Order: sequence, then structure tokens, then C-alpha cells
Amino acid sequence: MQTSTANATELRESIMALTRQLRRHRSDNGLTLSQQQLLSEVSRAGVTTPAELATRMRVRVQSLTDGINHLEAQGLVERRTDADDRRRQLIETTADGFALLEADRAERDEWLNTAMRDSLTDLEFDLLMLVAPVLRKLADADTAQ
Repeated sequence: MQTSTANATELRESIMALTRQLRRHRSDNGLTLSQQQLLSEVSRAGVTTPAELATRMRVRVQSLTDGINHLEAQGLVERRTDADDRRRQLIETTADGFALLEADRAERDEWLNTAMRDSLTDLEFDLLMLVAPVLRKLADADTAQ
């Protein structure tokens, strides 16, 4: 397979344009984008520690403190002491946190569904659905050296 920087640039710019549109169509839930990303990461991780969360998000633990505190104050995450290691704090998403994320995803999915229906031909839609798993594979690739 032969790829070029131009191919990568075109794909990156297209994905970023779609990402910007999806961000514009977030639900107005009172969270900043970084707070919502943090909540999403906690929900994906399940029960986690701030250190594990920082590693997953590739940031320092100190960078997450304010966000975790805000999400906890809003009742979107819960923090408790680890029963096996009382020095560790565990964080997990609450039912309210899951509900907020689901409402946000539903709103963005509705926008995307409408955009696909109104903007794409049947062939373009079919091609996009074929490419979706390939994009996921690319997103999951870890080629950092």
C-alpha cells in the first residue's frame, strides 16, 4: 500500500471538520468540553483511579483534579477510598453521569443522522458505512514509537 502525506492531510482535515461539527452539536449540559471528555473517559474506564485516568488521557494527575472535583460536585462521578489500599481514591460515573452522556450522544447522533440523510447519496452512505470500521481500526492503531 502506498500512502502519502497528502492522503494523511486530506483524511485528517476531513475527520477534524466532522469532529468540529459534532462538538458544535453537543447538548447544553453546563459542562465544558474538557469536563465532558473527562466524564466520558471515566465512563469508559469503569472504576478507576486518578493516576490511571491521567495515563489513559496522557495528562498529569494534577491536570485532572479540578475537573474531577467539578464532576463530583455536580453528582456526575463518585469518589471513594479503595478498600484494598486506603491511600488510593477510586472514581466512577454515577447514574446521573451516564444519563448526561447518553443525552449528549443522542443529540449528536440525531444531528449526524440528519446530516447523512440530507447530504449523502445512497451510494455515499453505503461507502461511509463500509469505511466506519476501518476508521475505528485506524483510531485504535498505536503506531507511536
